[in-house]
Amino acid sequence: MSGVPTPLRPGRGVRAAPAKLGEAAGRNLHERIANTLGERIVGGAPPPGRSLPTEIELCASLSVSRSALREAFKLLAAKRLIVSRQKVGTLVRPRADWNMLDPEVLAWHLRANPTDGFVTGLFEVRKIVEPSAAALAAERRTPEAMARIDAALADMYRFQDGSGRLTEADLRFHQSILDATGNHFLASFGAVIESSLVASFQLSWDSGHHTPEYSLRQHQGVTEAIREQRGADAYAVMTQLLRSASEDVRESLIRRQRAGLGAEGAA
Repeated sequence: MSGVPTPLRPGRGVRAAPAKLGEAAGRNLHERIANTLGERIVGGAPPPGRSLPTEIELCASLSVSRSALREAFKLLAAKRLIVSRQKVGTLVRPRADWNMLDPEVLAWHLRANPTDGFVTGLFEVRKIVEPSAAALAAERRTPEAMARIDAALADMYRFQDGSGRLTEADLRFHQSILDATGNHFLASFGAVIESSLVASFQLSWDSGHHTPEYSLRQHQGVTEAIREQRGADAYAVMTQLLRSASEDVRESLIRRQRAGLGAEGAA
């Protein structure tokens, strides 16, 4: 996870980190520009209600053409991060207007050192959706759906020492439960917030706040409740699993913030 993004200040040239545009080398140029500016905006630079630097300043600092920059602005506007107004310039919209379920907006938040409010909001949404999905999966699960949940859990046990694709297996576990509901809206939920799930899983496993064995027992409990069609138990265990994961993510972020402050002090 990156540090605090370089602020963008109206009226001043901004030096873009070349690695920022280079990180997404496979993208079109305007998508890479949007990625760079989007990450900075969600990091609070500039804050909502303030203007971005002028097009001339941004073109110079990012070494891009005006046409590419304007295409990037269209992408950011579609995600409701910015709005252009005559005689005022391009403004950052209020956070309440942002499309928070957009995969890239979520990813930008996670790379820009997510706040406690962001983590709280993410887990509130998960606590509303996933326990109910687990209960519904217990009611509707098919042998094929159960096999996919079992396979994901088996891989989590296999990779619990961190030597393999633990985060990917964790994602498959939760997505398999959503799929097992047979509800296409719920199945799409995991895909929509996949970037946030992956990042939160990584933070959770890295925190050390709860042991891997403790987390795996919770995942095992959800699995058994679904297998035995105990919907109320599936709901309860998934709720506890998410509560523990939220605590782990916060602990991991606190440690990273302390490490960052320590590095700044040493510098």
